[in-house]
Amino acid sequence: MDFDEVKQQAIRIHDLYDELNRRERGRVWTRTEFVLGFMGDVGDLAKLIMAEEGAREHPGGRPALEHELADCLWSVLILAHRYNVDLESAFHRTMAELDERISTRLSQGGAPSTWASSTWWHRPQ
Repeated sequence: MDFDEVKQQAIRIHDLYDELNRRERGRVWTRTEFVLGFMGDVGDLAKLIMAEEGAREHPGGRPALEHELADCLWSVLILAHRYNVDLESAFHRTMAELDERISTRLSQGGAPSTWASSTWWHRPQ
């Protein structure tokens, strides 16, 4: 499955959720509500990662972690769709920028401790 097929499948599921919400609640989620739902999923993911690392108990184990990662990916795909962002292009562009920035830092011999205190991973404004 290529990226476009993944994106189309995510949109199809989003559209089904919209239909279900219209039927059950008389409305669909706003973009803000969708982001809040995503934040909840990220929180669930954090708990599952902690469980995977042995820092807490969490029922569901590895299958729950896989499910939550897929859920978070779905949310990112739908947020890109709702905000009309070409996520594939943005991803490639961002990875190229990070590759260049990190490679430059590595070639300059920057110490890892200086990296942690800087904002080297953020895109310049």
